[in-house]
Amino acid sequence: MLEPITTIVILIAVGLGAGTLGSMIGVGGGIILVPALTFLGLSPAQTASTGLIAVTSTSVSSTIEYSRQKRIDYRLGIEMAAFAIPGAVLGAFLSDYLSAQSFKLYFGILLLLAGTYVPYKNSILKDSAAKKRSIALRAAIFAATFGAGIISSLFGVGGGIIFVPAMLLVLGLTMQRAAPTSQLTLMITSIAGVLTHGLLGHPDYLQAAALSAGAFAGAQIGARASRTAKEVLLQRILGLALIAVAIELIIEWFTSR
Repeated sequence: MLEPITTIVILIAVGLGAGTLGSMIGVGGGIILVPALTFLGLSPAQTASTGLIAVTSTSVSSTIEYSRQKRIDYRLGIEMAAFAIPGAVLGAFLSDYLSAQSFKLYFGILLLLAGTYVPYKNSILKDSAAKKRSIALRAAIFAATFGAGIISSLFGVGGGIIFVPAMLLVLGLTMQRAAPTSQLTLMITSIAGVLTHGLLGHPDYLQAAALSAGAFAGAQIGARASRTAKEVLLQRILGLALIAVAIELIIEWFTSR
């Protein structure tokens, strides 16, 4: 068991790295924060709620910086958040019913699926760009954000792993536009999730504060670095991060059986 001060230092460092990566690719950093919390032995509800507080910190910081850069599609971000909020509230309640091992398995599968789209992204976008995006297709995306809201609060990842691919593959945004807009949606959705988790008494606020401090600073770094980062590089970072964490969690599940 780590000493409290050592744990806090590690969590700040994890938050810094997660905030930087999460801001650059628009996923909120939960893909790194949540596995770190599972290794500390927190319950699924505590893990999700504590991680979601840090994700909120990342998204607030990123949204501020991206707003200054004028890279956010506010209408789209708010529309997606409106559909995601009810899911975020529901996800907070559902987190009480997940066992620790089930949490690792389901979260690992979720990340693995989300990461596999990256190698095919360019060809999919090329094909879909020539097609007119129908109103029905756009409506389906907004319906999917309800599920993203559930995932946001259930796993504490903020929902960006669904928001960003949806914006890229279906709505046709570039990574330079999708990541900033996703951060706005993340901010609104995660606040709703955090408030619900808080009412249910789930978060570990000391660990959340340490993660949030690092994540807030990291989000500023990531948002500024993303201006010069190549889009292909951002895609690869996203895909590799998702797949690597997924494999680690699934291995954890197998070895604990």
